[in-house]
Amino acid sequence: MELSKKTTILFPPPLHEHLVRVAAREGLSLGELVRKACEEAYGPVGGADRLEAAARIRSLTLPVASVAGMKAESVAAPKRLPR
Repeated sequence: MELSKKTTILFPPPLHEHLVRVAAREGLSLGELVRKACEEAYGPVGGADRLEAAARIRSLTLPVASVAGMKAESVAAPKRLPR
């Protein structure tokens, strides 16, 4: 991965100390830990990534029923209340 953009982030000292410990425990630099957390929390960016993800989903061959059939399978019919 080419790193070409720089951002300065200020953390409160307790959070910084905690992140440094977590990074060390995971064998990462603090920058790698923050980048990894951002990727996991916010996923890939850009329209091309979203289009690619949508294309992968469309290409899946999954055993699914019609919309009416799936609704019937997933939502129980309401019970009648005594009058």
